[in-house]
Amino acid sequence: MSKQRVLVTGGAGFIGSEVVRQLAVRGFDVLVVDNLVNGKRENLEGVLAKNVELIVTDIRDKRSMTSLFRGVDVVFHLACLGVRHSLHSPLENQDVNATGTLGLLEIAMTQEVKRFVYISTSEVYGMVHTTPIAEDHSTLPYTVYGASKLAGKAYARAFWHAFGFPTVVVRPFNAYGPRCHHEGDSGEVIPRFMLRCLAGRPMVIFGDGKQTRDFTFVSDTAAGILAAGLSDASVGRTLNLGSEKEIEIQSLARMISEVLGRPDSQILYTDPRPGDVVRLLSNSSKAKELLDFKTTVKLRDGLACLRDWYATQGESPEELLEREIERNWEVQHVPRNAP
Repeated sequence: MSKQRVLVTGGAGFIGSEVVRQLAVRGFDVLVVDNLVNGKRENLEGVLAKNVELIVTDIRDKRSMTSLFRGVDVVFHLACLGVRHSLHSPLENQDVNATGTLGLLEIAMTQEVKRFVYISTSEVYGMVHTTPIAEDHSTLPYTVYGASKLAGKAYARAFWHAFGFPTVVVRPFNAYGPRCHHEGDSGEVIPRFMLRCLAGRPMVIFGDGKQTRDFTFVSDTAAGILAAGLSDASVGRTLNLGSEKEIEIQSLARMISEVLGRPDSQILYTDPRPGDVVRLLSNSSKAKELLDFKTTVKLRDGLACLRDWYATQGESPEELLEREIERNWEVQHVPRNAP
C-alpha cells in the first residue's frame, strides 16, 4: 500500500495534518488539498517533501478536484466547516459539508478512485439516550453541522449500496493535541482552557459544566482513520473512534489547571451554547475488533504534551488568545491564513 497515491482533503487542518504526517512516515505519495480557511501551511511544516505536496484549492471546485483525483488510489475526506460555524452560517456549512461531499463522491467514482474514506463526527448522534454510543445508536443531530455531516455519511453509504463504490465512514469523537484550534469559530475547549489558564484568565464554561465528552489524542485518532481507510474489512462500514472514557467539562478544567501547575485558576460559568449535547461517550468495539484500534495516550499525559507543544511555538498565550472569539458561534471569523 505504501506505493499508492493518497489524497487528503482538509490535510492542512488539525486532524488532517496528523493523518498526512502518519501517511508520509509510512512512505505514501500524499496530495494535500486545503483552501487554508481553517487549515494552516505551518501545520505541515517539516512534512512537505518529495512525496507530500500541498494544493491550495476549494473542494467545491469541480474542475480542480477532477484533475487532482486522477491517478489517486485512496481519498481521505476531512475537509469541512465546524459546529460553531454552522450556527452563524448554516447554508455555507451545509454546502461544504454535505453538497461538497456528494460532489467529491461523484468525481471519485468517475475517476475510479479505489477507496473513499469519509470522516464524520460524533455530533451526528445528538442528544443520546444510551451510553456508550455504538454506531447503530439513533442519529438526531442538534446542529446544522451535525446534520450536514450526517448527510455526507448518507451519501457515502448510498454510493456503496447503489454503485458498489468502496466507501468507509469514520466517526471520531473529540480529538485534541498539538495544532488544535483555539481561534475563531473553530476554537475548541481544550486549547481555549489551556491558553486561558496559562495567561491567567478564567476558563469559560458554557452551561453547568456537567456535560461530558470523550477526548482522544490526535495521533490515536489519526492512526484509527488510517487503519479504517487501508483495511478491506472496513469497506461499507461506519466506525466510531474514541477513548471510551468520558469526563465532565468542569473536571477537565480542573485537570488542565493541575497539569499547568495552577490549581487556583478561576473557572467562569456562563450561559449554555446553542446546540450543545449533554453527553458523548464512544463505544469503539467495532474498530477494536476490525482494525485492532486502541488509544495509547491517556488524557492527563496528552494535556501535558499539548502544554509542552505550546511552549515551543514562539508566541505567548496572550498573543495566541488575540485570535480567540469567546462566543464564537455568533461572529463569522476570517482566519489570518485565508487566501
